[in-house]
Amino acid sequence: MHISLHDIYKQFGDKMAVDGVSFEVQSGRLFGLLGPNGAGKTTLIRMLMDILQPDSGRILYDGRPLDVQLKDRITYLPEERGLYLKQKVRHVIEYFARLKGLSKSDARARMEWYLGKLEMSAAADQKVEELSKGNQQKIQLISVFVSAPDLVILDEPFSGLDPLNVRLCKSLLAEEKERGTTILLSTHQMSQVEELCDDLMMISQGVRVLYGPVREIIHQHSEPAVLITCRPALTNGLEGVERIVDHNSRQKVFLREGVKPSEFLGRLVRQGHEIEDFTRALYSLEEIFVHVAREANLLAAKDRDLAQQARGDLAQQAREVTL
Repeated sequence: MHISLHDIYKQFGDKMAVDGVSFEVQSGRLFGLLGPNGAGKTTLIRMLMDILQPDSGRILYDGRPLDVQLKDRITYLPEERGLYLKQKVRHVIEYFARLKGLSKSDARARMEWYLGKLEMSAAADQKVEELSKGNQQKIQLISVFVSAPDLVILDEPFSGLDPLNVRLCKSLLAEEKERGTTILLSTHQMSQVEELCDDLMMISQGVRVLYGPVREIIHQHSEPAVLITCRPALTNGLEGVERIVDHNSRQKVFLREGVKPSEFLGRLVRQGHEIEDFTRALYSLEEIFVHVAREANLLAAKDRDLAQQARGDLAQQAREVTL
């Protein structure tokens, strides 16, 4: 399912929660929705789910507005758990599958497969309240995917999971994407986005500040430098090199503008250097996130100061006119 948002605005009182945001989630891809606390992510998700209506702008699913039929093709995993604690695991999963129109036999067959996939078959006849928080989270994930949705919206899906179960759930997301499921992932865990997502959009102060394929964003925001281990070690003064610094057990080489890493590597090989390790020096998504969020906050603070100054100037002019 393809989602497109066009110039979305949503205001609560004096606060503009979402300020002219546009982006697309391509069908069959895993899309990361990022932002600091209070950035507007939850408001966007609620508008995607038709819980809230935008003040203006359009949200389209496969080119048309959301309707009852489309809603049956969408599932949502909120950050807060929403399971029926007194019910048995199998009854809860089957109930959510039947809500989306699956027959009893299909619901049970798919339930058994997902329970096995996430190593929860032995818990099928336990009450939900008897499970650990991590296992309850796995049951929530099963309840989301069991109905074979076209679009899944996940809000912090790895909350409460230990590293082994995180790995199991990552494997599940990868398989669902391979089947063609469109997945929108909202999380604060940048490493998960970097590992799993094809594309991302970051919102800050209600405004879109990053958008595009994850790999492209990382390359665009990283330094023009490479990390290298070679013999003999490199020295400053090489053609195309700005400077060289030690970086842990390797050398970090800052290239001059216009010099491609592949060209530099070829030059070293032709000069007889024995290359043991060579890689682009890329920032992590978390480093980029922190930098962009800080810049957005500074810009927002500057805009608030300018607005306050403008209001003060107008007030002063009004007093002068009165006098």
